[in-house]
Amino acid sequence: MHVDHLLRLDRLDLSLVWGDEALLGQEIAGVTATDLEDPERFLQPGEVVLSGLVWWSRDGAPAKTDRFVSALRRAGAVALLAGEETHGHVPRELVDACRRHRVALVAVPPHTSFRAVTEAVYLRQWGELSRHPADDHRALPENVRLDLDRALEGGATTGELLDRAFAHLGTPACHLLTPGGRTVARTSAAAGLPAREAAEALRGGRGTTLRVEAEGTDFDTWYLHLPEEGRVPPRVLQEISELLGRHRRRRDRHRAARGAASTRLVEAVGALRVDTDHLRSALASCGLADRAAYTVVVAALEPDGNAGADGVAALTEALGHLPSAAFAVARGAGDEATAVLAHEGDAADEVEEGLREVWPLIRDCRPESAWRVGLSMPVTAPTSLDTALAQARYALAAAPALAPPVAGLRDLGGLALLLAGVPADVREVYRTTVLGPLLGSGRRSGAMLLETLEAFLAHDCSWTRTAEALHIHVNTVHYRVERIEALTGRDLSRLADRVDLRAALLCR
Repeated sequence: MHVDHLLRLDRLDLSLVWGDEALLGQEIAGVTATDLEDPERFLQPGEVVLSGLVWWSRDGAPAKTDRFVSALRRAGAVALLAGEETHGHVPRELVDACRRHRVALVAVPPHTSFRAVTEAVYLRQWGELSRHPADDHRALPENVRLDLDRALEGGATTGELLDRAFAHLGTPACHLLTPGGRTVARTSAAAGLPAREAAEALRGGRGTTLRVEAEGTDFDTWYLHLPEEGRVPPRVLQEISELLGRHRRRRDRHRAARGAASTRLVEAVGALRVDTDHLRSALASCGLADRAAYTVVVAALEPDGNAGADGVAALTEALGHLPSAAFAVARGAGDEATAVLAHEGDAADEVEEGLREVWPLIRDCRPESAWRVGLSMPVTAPTSLDTALAQARYALAAAPALAPPVAGLRDLGGLALLLAGVPADVREVYRTTVLGPLLGSGRRSGAMLLETLEAFLAHDCSWTRTAEALHIHVNTVHYRVERIEALTGRDLSRLADRVDLRAALLCR
């Protein structure tokens, strides 16, 4: 594997900062992660070096940076992979030092873990080793490989493939997981794993985890996870991963066909005029016809309200955690992700509660993204799905003012329900007009005053209860409220002014 091969792996989202053709053609022998200022004695020739740049600071940066990069050069490192999470960018001094010492420099974005990079290198190396006959004693036995190929061609389920793949090893406990903790399949020896525990197991580094090589997003990539480290030889695990990758690619082709049907359904639901026959046909194409009840769910990103293909993947993964609902997901007319769920008439509460529970796990798959979700009330007739879509969008508009960001229509009341129907640009003008003096009073003091205002109004303007909620002295509450009144020109003893300020807070 060469440095250039690493850059071509789309799932890692790496970007070249500096390096020429000769440097990018160097062979990678291994990976080392370090944040030592002088890591030379811990490096081996041919390694790529992962660094979060914790050692770097602006004070004394040129000398410190030169010492670090020259150590990499002397040790024979083929590239430096610099994480952007600590400083938000790759420092210019580091770029200059890498150019001077001729060390290829690659940026690692915050959403790509060092573990994913390490896995990518060693998986490629294992794959290359598996092509050498001298190492066949550690690969899958020929009879097992043939059995798995036949099972794959015969349309075996994911669970069946997983059990067959590990049967000759005594069927150790193994889960096939998504980043959000959904169990796609598990061997018969593996106990059920709650989603939160599964997600923590993937991120905590316990046991053995291997990514299945197939197209996937941050939300639905597959990972083989064995709680017992070292139970399965690496090359055997790699072959099983490759088999599951072939299975996943077949599933994805079928899903692509279903995706076209989902798009037609979402378009039919959002049409200006409901074509009943077309709508019923679209529901049937998605396997959702003649169900007891339907709920519409929409998801979008803050602040622009778009979600795109990633939004469809995120919402699909979230709904995949809900066993009681069948669904179809596609991009809506407003570029938000839109889902039509079919469920039992009394399961609407389970859908909403399930989404609230699982959404933090979906958000953790891409922590830098701020999501919001809106749900409609359940409807029993397909012809009412356009109304349900309007309700879901209405709830979506109010979601930024609510916590958590999964909002059902019944969660909205009073001003929140009214303001959800006001265009976003109008809400922004109102918020800026009323709260602008607080927003412009300095980042820290403005945030403190907004927090105090929200708590004061939430506790019916009680000085004592506000002080208790914020863990401050009552005199401090008096001082802050006086400051809020002075900056906004509002009198919090007057009902009309309280309503103005409360409405402005809900417009966030």
